[in-house]
Amino acid sequence: MCGRYASARKRQDLLEEFRIERDLVTDDLEPDYNVAPTKPVYAVLTRGERRSATAPAGDGDGGSAEPPGVARELRVLRWGLVPSWAKDPAIGSRLINARVETVDSKPSFRSAFAKRRCLLPADGFYEWLKVEQDGKTRKQPYYIHRADGGELAFAGLYELWRDRDAPDDHPQAWLWTAVIITTTAPDEVGRIHDRMPMVIDPANWGDWLDPGNNDVPGVHALLAPAAVSGLESYPVGTDVNYVRNNGPGLIRPVTPGTGENGQAGDGRGDGGPRSGPMAGQSASAPVTGRPGRTRDRYRRSDSAPLSLF
Repeated sequence: MCGRYASARKRQDLLEEFRIERDLVTDDLEPDYNVAPTKPVYAVLTRGERRSATAPAGDGDGGSAEPPGVARELRVLRWGLVPSWAKDPAIGSRLINARVETVDSKPSFRSAFAKRRCLLPADGFYEWLKVEQDGKTRKQPYYIHRADGGELAFAGLYELWRDRDAPDDHPQAWLWTAVIITTTAPDEVGRIHDRMPMVIDPANWGDWLDPGNNDVPGVHALLAPAAVSGLESYPVGTDVNYVRNNGPGLIRPVTPGTGENGQAGDGRGDGGPRSGPMAGQSASAPVTGRPGRTRDRYRRSDSAPLSLF
């Protein structure tokens, strides 16, 4: 399960790391340490060149396995898949994760799995561990990332949804959305939560993104159980529970069972973290957002994010 993650890499860094051939980002995204469903996110995909003013690139009749001008692209998509057949795009807020065990068979995902696969760059992700404290159960957020500070490439799918109320030449006539594929989380990560985002090894990026690779069993074989070797996790403050909070302070380690002000955490996101900064971060790096009691729309209960699968 993945309900929040961090994506703070600069656009230029992503262009280089993922060997992007066609940059289709018009406005850079700000570093986001609290990426939540329905937010815009960077996505890497491989598509053919745009052929007309009214149809997105690479979406022909399927007669050609590889559209002309195929290249690896960087785009901005919205997190939360809206299938092409959906009547209401609001469905996307509920389709944020797809289980690897059923991604090639569920109606919402099987078409995209066959020909619209992508990578979603991330610095790390959050999971919540149930703990007992003073006779009560609470949820402690943890940040999970590569120990060497490298980028994670989540396996994703993307879809294009046509807004029939918009004219053909309207810039928002087509809605681009994405979903993250999840898998079992063994060993160290599994003690926090039993599921985690599927991470694609760089050696498999090309095969995963290839729109001409329609061999469903072969594609599914690329989704080997995500290894936890090289990942590390540590507890972070409860500010991450609220979408309005952001900034590098969210990924600073804290002592389990304490809030950001050093007192027992109440889940309201008040105050700022008091532990030392992460390597490369300023001690004054803020957690932005206003403290308050309103629960954000993606929370299930207490401090756990929405779990769909």
